[in-house]
Amino acid sequence: MIRYCFILSFLWLVASCSSQDDTTPIGVSELPKKPEEPVVVLSDTELMDVVQRETFKYFWDYADADSGGARERFHPSDPNLGKSLVTSGGTGFGLMSILVGIERNYVSRAEAVERLSKILNFLENADRFHGAWPHWMNGTNGNVIPFSNMDNGGDLVETAFLVQGLICIKEYFKTGSSEEKVLSQKADVLWKGVDWQWYTKNENTLYWHWSPSNGFAINMQLQGYNETLIPYVLAAASPDYTISPEVYTNGWASNGGIKSNNVQYGYPLLLKHAGSENYGGPLFWAHYSYLGLNPKGLTDQYVNYWDVNVNHTMINYSYCVANPNGYVDYGKDCWGLTASYTRNNDGGIGYNAHSPSNDTGIISPTAALSSIPYAPEESLAAMRFFYSKKDKLMGPAGFYDAFSPTDNYWVADAYLAIDQGPIVIMIENYRSGLLWRLFMQNEEVQNGLEKLGFSSTP
Repeated sequence: MIRYCFILSFLWLVASCSSQDDTTPIGVSELPKKPEEPVVVLSDTELMDVVQRETFKYFWDYADADSGGARERFHPSDPNLGKSLVTSGGTGFGLMSILVGIERNYVSRAEAVERLSKILNFLENADRFHGAWPHWMNGTNGNVIPFSNMDNGGDLVETAFLVQGLICIKEYFKTGSSEEKVLSQKADVLWKGVDWQWYTKNENTLYWHWSPSNGFAINMQLQGYNETLIPYVLAAASPDYTISPEVYTNGWASNGGIKSNNVQYGYPLLLKHAGSENYGGPLFWAHYSYLGLNPKGLTDQYVNYWDVNVNHTMINYSYCVANPNGYVDYGKDCWGLTASYTRNNDGGIGYNAHSPSNDTGIISPTAALSSIPYAPEESLAAMRFFYSKKDKLMGPAGFYDAFSPTDNYWVADAYLAIDQGPIVIMIENYRSGLLWRLFMQNEEVQNGLEKLGFSSTP
């Protein structure tokens, strides 16, 4: 009986609340409706502005406090993680990003010169090994921090990424004020001090590492196709430590063995991607060497590098659209596989070189965003999709490093310098060609390209 009376009372309350009578039931007040916020649709230009500006903060707001260089990583939830761990390659990306910051008015020219002078002073006094910087340095004193047990010396590839930035600094400020000319000259001296010849071991190839305690024990040759084209170009460009063309043809190009006849989704791969010969490697291979080195019309005796990068990008994109593993939301608006943070089996953050041959369901925003020169329509579509989910995907320094749409949009809410830098730089190269223009106008760079048999007609 009690239950029956409760049901009658409940039905009366429902009927009263749903009545068309204007009289408000006793004890019930009308709540004003919250006005709907207008949907703001950004233009492509506005969207690129937002993404560049927010990503730039990684190299400005979250740089190492002592050196001004780029921290290897930044985790907003644990800002002291990796404190004072400065990355040489990421610092090179930061140098180039700061030039973008000047051009886009994120910082004043005077502020930028002050920060850049601080960074170059740090690099001048940091540990070097036959002119090459280590992969990691201590931001407080410039001492090498071992990258692995045997890697406690020079890292030629990371050094090459840094040198790209130094050459852009040299060119940007060479006609500036007296203070800027000093900065330009210091950048020029720093990069010209790298002894590329040493890293050949007197052989016709370049080697990645040398350590004062382990020598060349890691024994890793720089052979393409991967991210290591730029060390060969810079080694040939060096006025004091140049290499012969044979080092390039035998080392990078394997005397023509680098060429590939593989075709995927209608796109010829053109070059054999080391370890990923079917679909191509992670997309950072189309980014790191080409932040300053302009691939437009860049041709050697083997291939046109613009075609290599466009096709690599479109194979990666087409794979994500085909989505053979059936991952949630993979498609025309959500694509991009490259090396980045990843989700471990225990739900924590790890690292993985994602590619179509190693697809674990992790999308890395840098992959699609940094590919904008090669696939502007597809990149902008991804940029817009990522931004539509900015509440989840965007943090204090731009888009977070990686996410899994299949795992209910799990996000690696952290950043890596080598992933954030190409976003700022390659969007700028697409918009204005700034870094490509600075790097390619350098006289030594042009000499090096000519020496290796390159032609360039952007």
